[in-house]
Formats: sequence, C-alpha cells, structure tokens
Amino acid sequence: MAEASRRGCDGSHQADVDRTIAELKKRETELEDALQKLRAAASTSTRPLDAKSQVKVTMEIMSRAYRHVADSQPFLPSPGSVLPSLLALRRAHQTVAGSNEYMDSQAASLEQIQRRVKAEEANLRDQLALQEALEKRVQSLRDGMETRREMTQEQLVEERAAELKQQKEDWDKQTSSLLKDLDWFIRHNLGPMLAAEELGGPVVGELTKIEPDDLSAGFSTKGKLKKAKASPDEDQRQRRIDEIWGGAQEQQDQGSKRKHEERDEASAASAEMRDLTEQLLNKLQESGGDSSAAYVQLAKESAASRFLVRSQVAELHPKDATKLRLVNFGRELDD
Repeated sequence: MAEASRRGCDGSHQADVDRTIAELKKRETELEDALQKLRAAASTSTRPLDAKSQVKVTMEIMSRAYRHVADSQPFLPSPGSVLPSLLALRRAHQTVAGSNEYMDSQAASLEQIQRRVKAEEANLRDQLALQEALEKRVQSLRDGMETRREMTQEQLVEERAAELKQQKEDWDKQTSSLLKDLDWFIRHNLGPMLAAEELGGPVVGELTKIEPDDLSAGFSTKGKLKKAKASPDEDQRQRRIDEIWGGAQEQQDQGSKRKHEERDEASAASAEMRDLTEQLLNKLQESGGDSSAAYVQLAKESAASRFLVRSQVAELHPKDATKLRLVNFGRELDD
C-alpha cells in the first residue's frame, strides 16, 4: 500500500515536471518567434534616417513596447507547475552558499577572538592567584604581629638572635661554597693564563686553552709559545719559578707537606693569586668600612694584580701604584 502510494506520488511529480518543461519550451518558442519578427522588420527598413528621425523612431518603439507589456498578462506558471518550487530551492541554495562563504571568511576572526579570550582567562587566573597569595601574606603578617605583641622583650631578643645566627650560618655556607669555586677556578683555569702572562705570553683571556706542561718552554719575544723540549732541565725550570714567584714555601694540606719538585708555573701563579685574594679580603674586613685602610702593599707588580685591576675587582691607590684594594661594592654612595 505504502509502496503504491509512493509510486503514485513519484509519477504525479514527474508529470508536473514534464508539464513545466513543456510550458517553458513553449514560452521559449514564442519569444524566439517574436525576436525573429523584430529582426525581419529591422532588415526590411533600409531607408536612412537623420538623427532627429532616428530619435523619434526609437521613442515610438519604446513607447509601443511599454504599452504592450503593460496591457499584456504577465507570464505565470500554470497550476501544479514545479517552477516556483525550483526557484525557491535555487534561492535557498544561494542563501546557504552565501552563508557558508561568510562563515569561512569569519573563521580567522573567530579564531583570533578565541585566542584573545583564552589569554584573558589566563590573565584572570594569574590575577586571582596573585590576589589570593597577597591576602594570605597579609593575613600571615597580621597573625605574626599579633603573636609578637604577646611576646615579652626577652622572647623578642631571643627570636632576633636566632634569626641572626641562622643568617650567619647561611652566609658562612655560601661564603665557603664561593671560596671553593674560586679556588677551583684559579687552579684549573686562571692559574695557567696568569703564568703565561707572567712568562711574557699573552695577557689573561687571549690564550684560554693552555696546558701547564706547555709553560715549561716559555714564550718568545713575540709572545708565541715555544716548543717544549723532550727532556727539559727541571733545575733550571725551578730556579726560574723561584725568581718569578719567589721561593717555594712549605704548605700544609691535611697534615702532609707539598714537595718542592711538585711546583710548576701554573701552580705557582695560582698560589700567588690565592694569597693576594686572601690578603685583599682580610684587609677589607679589617678596615671596618674605612676605604683608606683596605689597601694591601704589593711587593711587586704581577699578572695577578693586573688581572684584578683589569677585571675592575680591585683598584690601585690614586697616588701609590704599589697599593691595591678590593672594590667595595657595598659601600655607601657618598663614599
């Protein structure tokens, strides 16, 4: 039953389509015939017209055509024609296509707006987190103030003393760590470069990769590293080390003494830098903030002292080049 009804509907629709097509073809034929008549009439009129007559004829043709259109019945599809549905479907299709094109054109703008919304949401979360942290900090300070108000003077003194003690321990640990790092840097990096400069080679920083054993041959008058001998004269080498950096001093290292033969150019320059740095630090601490009392008397100018001055870590006395002091970065501005 349903199948027969569906077939009947399909047959009726097909008949309406065929009838509409035939109607449109008929209308097309009528318009083509009228067009052929107009062309034939135009071809038979061979008489030339002047400009005024041509304008008059054109106006008459337009007036006659307008009256004809106004008096004639407009073309309307017959009842049951599918033409209105087809026109409506075409219009709907055009509307959908235009809407899709507009949506595609606005996709980039929508994506940009979405990114901006996400960024603003992230900023809002950050602001809320910051506000929460500040509120907790304010509350913590208020609680601390209330607690301190309830403490006696002796308790406040003990608390402050404990804080200062902890700060001192922290500073001592940091200082010890920094001194160890400084000692390692002097021994493995700075020492060989200081020795090279002291032996007539390039200044510190120009020759960064140099092995301590390469220093035994020394440098030429042009500052070039000489080729090391296969079996250098160690006695002569030690005498040169003693002449430049002084005699080998006995040093304690966990109860054992370093032997004189273990001393080379790099280790001697490293020891000189460590000794000078230690003197400068001790003198600065003993001066108690008096910059004029922080100077160390230099026995001679050396690569170590020149390096500290070039690095702007230390400075010479303005009137005596044999006095050196560390730059006190923590001094008052009006010093």
